[in-house]
Amino acid sequence: MINVTDILHATDFSDLSIHALKYAEYLAGKLSARLHCLHVVDDTYQQYWLMAEMPAVPVGPPMEEVVAASKRQLETFIAANLAPKLARVEVVRRGKPFVEIINYARENQVGLIVMGTHGRTALRHVLMGSVADKVVRKSPCPVLTVRSPEHDFQMP
Repeated sequence: MINVTDILHATDFSDLSIHALKYAEYLAGKLSARLHCLHVVDDTYQQYWLMAEMPAVPVGPPMEEVVAASKRQLETFIAANLAPKLARVEVVRRGKPFVEIINYARENQVGLIVMGTHGRTALRHVLMGSVADKVVRKSPCPVLTVRSPEHDFQMP
């Protein structure tokens, strides 16, 4: 028998992420598992500017402010969309999203990752990549990807 004690929900605060959170919440309740809610602040744009040896990083709020705002946003997101009785952990990290999701899952011995997938077209997927796709391919545990309920299935 599979014993999942920790479930990770990776969120970008989108409507699709709310939809995936409902799956994670249901599964955590049924399995009496702790639900970890993780948001990753993508700081790769700063690394790109530094590697490109640009004279200055684009003007914006300092990364510490972005992380603090993300923590507040995660608290609001969870309070609005998750039952308060569920055992949970709320975490904000910075870095490359798929790497941080996988690292967090390994560090916390997560048994299942639940996340939304935007279902991009083939061209957009090639151009933009997919965090969910990378997590599925590199995850140390099973991954449940949840598509938007508005998407109709289209034969490739």
